[in-house]
Amino acid sequence: MNILYICHRFPYPPKRGGKIRPFNMISHLSRQGHKVWVCSLVRGDQEAAETSGIEQHCHHHFMAQVDNKLQTLRMVARLPLPTPSSMGFFYSAKLKAHIDQLLAREKFDLIFVHCSSVAQYVADVTGIPKILDYGDMDSQKWLTYTRFKPFPLNMGYWLEGSKMERAEKQLAKHFDMATCTTRAEWQTLEDYRTGIATDWFPNGVDSDFFKPDGEGYDPNAISFIGRMDYYPNQHCMLEFCDKVLPLLRQRLPEVKLFIVGADPSKEIWALDKLDGVTVTGSVDDVRPYIQRTAAMVAPLAIARGTQNKILEAMAMGVPVVSSRQAAGGIDAVAGEHFLVADTPQEYADALLSLMSDENRRKHYADAGRNRVLSNHNWPASMARLDGIIDQCIKATTGTTPSKEAALCD
Repeated sequence: MNILYICHRFPYPPKRGGKIRPFNMISHLSRQGHKVWVCSLVRGDQEAAETSGIEQHCHHHFMAQVDNKLQTLRMVARLPLPTPSSMGFFYSAKLKAHIDQLLAREKFDLIFVHCSSVAQYVADVTGIPKILDYGDMDSQKWLTYTRFKPFPLNMGYWLEGSKMERAEKQLAKHFDMATCTTRAEWQTLEDYRTGIATDWFPNGVDSDFFKPDGEGYDPNAISFIGRMDYYPNQHCMLEFCDKVLPLLRQRLPEVKLFIVGADPSKEIWALDKLDGVTVTGSVDDVRPYIQRTAAMVAPLAIARGTQNKILEAMAMGVPVVSSRQAAGGIDAVAGEHFLVADTPQEYADALLSLMSDENRRKHYADAGRNRVLSNHNWPASMARLDGIIDQCIKATTGTTPSKEAALCD
């Protein structure tokens, strides 16, 4: 098949959450023999330079370079409009023109869109089966922000969340099928009652890359991994260091916390001054930092979709203590494959139980990795995607693409 694939962040290199899911889809579809035409955005010369290598994973790729300042102005311009500001941020006339040219020139068997903010490019296209993969339901994240941001900023998030929720419902009606990453997100999508078919397929993790290395760990050390220019990550680490770390230190004065992630804010860098806390900033490889710790903590109060950081730690055989919100995006059983906590004392108790009991730590290390291998591996996830695509095309055209028909000439 010829597949037009549109995503909001250029999917190469797959180093962060917004790139990992689309890259694995594109790579899988290409290996299946489909011709995949990738269209997306890049934000600057550095990101554009890093995209070299995507050509090995697709038939065609096009990136429209945008300027963050201009995109921010596009967002502001949409504040008084009913359309979400997010759609202004991810709009490019150059990208729109290229997509229109492709649609006029090529015969596509499927249009696949990842992220609702770029569904606008093909919402009005008819006559071609179309799938919209929301990934996460962004509207619900913005609405959650209203509980954590001060007035009047919280009202801005409420406005954007409300407009995005309305757009998510309307956009679905322009597609033949809609998908997302987790059962929880899928339930939100189902509750929209859009009238179209819906499904979900999970994110996976590269368990050959993220794996135990057989080396020892420091029983006094814990870790957190995530981009530190992302508000939910910043919020949870500031709260953790303020409320949980003192409880840990009361019972284990030697406790160490490694905060591993790119682009820390000033507030996060300031945590590096606390006794036992190390803020690494960007690192070439996060694995040694996590593998040397007794546990990875994910105390996110704001969490939608799959938390790749949890999957990666579990795949490396590092036990995880997660908030219930973040746990909702993981296809695993709390108390069996990882631990959950709600209060500072529960976090402290759960972490100390892993740090002080080697056998208990090993149980969750083994159980967590085994669960990732069985429920969060990319081949299984992509098999679900293949079924979703077949279902969509059969429902819209009456035929199911066979593997033989998928092979390129």
